Amino acid sequence: MSRGLLSAAWSLWRTSLRQDRRKAVTALVLVVAGAAAWPLVAIMLRVLFEAANAGRPVAASLAGVVVAVLLIAGLTLGHFAHIAYFELSELDVLHLHQELMDATNGSAGMAHFEQPEFADKVRILEEDVEQLRVGLQAVLTGVGLAVSMTLTTAVLASLHPLLLLLPLVAVPPLLAGRRAERMVNRSREASAESTRRALGLFRLATHAASGKELRVFGLEQEVRRRHGAFWQDATRRLWRTQAVASLVRMLGQLAFAGGYIAAVLLILRDAVAGRRGVGDVILVITIAAQVNQQVAAAVGVLQDLQRLRSVYQRLDEVHELVRAGERADRDVARPADSAAPTGPAGSPAPPTTFPPPQRLRDGIRLVGVELRYPGGEQPVLAGLDLHLPAGATVAIVGDNGAGKTTLVKLVCGLLRPTAGRVLVDGVDLADLPLPGWRARIAAGFQDFVRLELPARRTVGVGDLPRLDDEPAVRAALERAGAGDLVGQLEAGLDTQLGREYADGAELSGGQWQKLALGRAFMRDAPLLVVLDEPAAALDAEAEHAMFERYRLQAARVAAATGAVSVFVSHRFSTVQLADLIVVLADGRVAELGGHADLIAADGLYAEMFELQARAYR
Repeated sequence: MSRGLLSAAWSLWRTSLRQDRRKAVTALVLVVAGAAAWPLVAIMLRVLFEAANAGRPVAASLAGVVVAVLLIAGLTLGHFAHIAYFELSELDVLHLHQELMDATNGSAGMAHFEQPEFADKVRILEEDVEQLRVGLQAVLTGVGLAVSMTLTTAVLASLHPLLLLLPLVAVPPLLAGRRAERMVNRSREASAESTRRALGLFRLATHAASGKELRVFGLEQEVRRRHGAFWQDATRRLWRTQAVASLVRMLGQLAFAGGYIAAVLLILRDAVAGRRGVGDVILVITIAAQVNQQVAAAVGVLQDLQRLRSVYQRLDEVHELVRAGERADRDVARPADSAAPTGPAGSPAPPTTFPPPQRLRDGIRLVGVELRYPGGEQPVLAGLDLHLPAGATVAIVGDNGAGKTTLVKLVCGLLRPTAGRVLVDGVDLADLPLPGWRARIAAGFQDFVRLELPARRTVGVGDLPRLDDEPAVRAALERAGAGDLVGQLEAGLDTQLGREYADGAELSGGQWQKLALGRAFMRDAPLLVVLDEPAAALDAEAEHAMFERYRLQAARVAAATGAVSVFVSHRFSTVQLADLIVVLADGRVAELGGHADLIAADGLYAEMFELQARAYR
């Protein structure tokens, strides 16, 4: 549900109170006091001029002192308030960053990450989250404006009933500002894709890892050209919209200017006719000027609050996209022709869940599995029937785009099939608690994360309860064939890794991958071991040695838990050693069997094997 301006402001205020109630209240009091000082300045100026005009020097002097005090308060209290709410604003930004992280990771699955709409909203949110630095100021200023405008309205009513119309003249600029902000927001949404692509090309052009290929293939100019084209497209859209929005705001301000002039002339006419004193003229000029400033400030505050509302709206939309993915998963988990289970009085019954087995007996089965990404015309996997036997070592091969990684994500529970079922010892994976299932998975991926932590923890997070267990970390590294890596690090397992730290050690791609493999081997009793292109950064000899260790690890966990060990690789010298080879093509199982059987069948596997073997002859 969309949040209104007041709702967004209240959400931010509650967040600030949770961060530091004392500072939040102090900032509010100072801002309100500073805002209230200005209408009081106008009133005391009237007293001062009337006293001076009547020849009362003492009253005039006292009024002058009060004016001075009020001016100092109006000029300084806001700055003191800034000291109080500046730190709060920083804490609010951190809080929203945390909430965005919670939202993007608020689902056990990853289907929402496959949606371009989700990527666009997150990208805009990453930029807009900085609005919270001015959002709290806008909220406090808005409260102060409400107080000062109330006092101003009371003063105007005391001067002339028609002057009560002056605040109404503020409505056109407020409406114009709101319309202009909506126009800018729509334009930003429309240009989000171009901006995202431009930023992606910028990262490509400035990242050291991609610099080699850009130079070798002469792609620098092409990348810059494409970056410029995307950026110009986004800029052109935004510039046109900003120009029109500025014109709309200007027309609103002109409407107020006409009302301001009419108000001054009204009181000036009475003064010329002798019905008003000089103090009234000074008062109306000062108050009308303040109304002008209040309207300008209100327009700015309104724009900031609208941007703040947009932040919360997009955050709500991110939550909704994640929830929609979860609902789709639940719908898939329940057959279309079956009724939802009900509890007492027809209420929905809680979902049936089963704990993961302590040991696999049958293995993992995919029955009629189809998976289609949101917006995709063709399914990535279709009509997939496959049995991964307990205790078996399974190799998955196929051309790029055949669905290998998607299959791995399915058995890990990272994606739910849009049709069909994934069964673990006969129990639908949808009926297993995903945290419990994932706690029984050991996995290493080609696009592994380079965790810039001390080396011990970079590996230890593979089994969080043993994060700092040095013997367990060393054993995992030995199983990954990376035991020698510890001696290459300046401070051993205590070495800080990564360029984000001044003293961080930078590793080669192969060294990072060895650490990732060590992380994959941290868990002692998995039910599923997955290595998705685990040796992409290793040479053929190192990969073969790694796979030999992997086979020993697979045999160990198979004996202990009946674990299925699945690996994806393009190197057939290691693939041929698997118990079962699954050949995928166009999202389907093209061939299935052992190496010798598949070679004898003289099909797709034999053709791919021969092509690769020929390269080594």
